[in-house]
Amino acid sequence: MPISSIELQQPLIPMTTLTSPPSRESSEEARKALRAFEPLTRRTHRRTVRLRAAATETAKAIDVPKEAFDLFLEILGQMANGNAVTLIAVNAELTTQQAAEILNVSRPHLVKLLEEKKIPFRQVGTHRRIRAEDLFRHKAKDEVERKRLLDELAAEAQKHKLGY
Repeated sequence: MPISSIELQQPLIPMTTLTSPPSRESSEEARKALRAFEPLTRRTHRRTVRLRAAATETAKAIDVPKEAFDLFLEILGQMANGNAVTLIAVNAELTTQQAAEILNVSRPHLVKLLEEKKIPFRQVGTHRRIRAEDLFRHKAKDEVERKRLLDELAAEAQKHKLGY
């Protein structure tokens, strides 16, 4: 099936998840693939990467945007490390449950953050929807604040010679 037909028939899924960590075999395959692609990672001056799809009847080289290839390598790296992966479109709208899972908090805690206006959301009937971009902005800001507080605690502990 031509790529243009695939694009027209299958809209972008805003959130794609490998819900469980990859098997040991999949992790090993990902490691091997990363090693095979390693020479291509040094080519930073090109905007595209050319891949050859050998599984097709007529092997054909395909130009892939470098950003897409880099994302592919990141996914392989995470799989090689045994991690589950979620791919989310930046403009996707998430349910409160999806957003809570991404932040690794309970759904009631996330709702509290929304009600305190710490994360923007919109109401769709009785349901709340959070833009992925807003959620990741909050997550990054929260991580910076946590690091600042930890650094402050460590400095205080050193000041009082508590062994940290």
